[in-house]
Amino acid sequence: MQIIVRDNNVDQALRALKKKLQREGVYREMKLRRHYEKPSEKRARERAAAIRRARKLERKREERDGIR
Repeated sequence: MQIIVRDNNVDQALRALKKKLQREGVYREMKLRRHYEKPSEKRARERAAAIRRARKLERKREERDGIR
């Protein structure tokens, strides 16, 4: 990952770096790795995330098709 500093504007470059890290999911990964997570907890978390994604997709599909 590379950020270019223009006109010695480090604040702007730092904002761009933080935005890229956020988009890549680095902060989320750091938060997850801060403590050990049991395999059963990991499965439960991933299953809940999959359910949330499926519900969101279904809501968007219904909204697009005009069911609601």
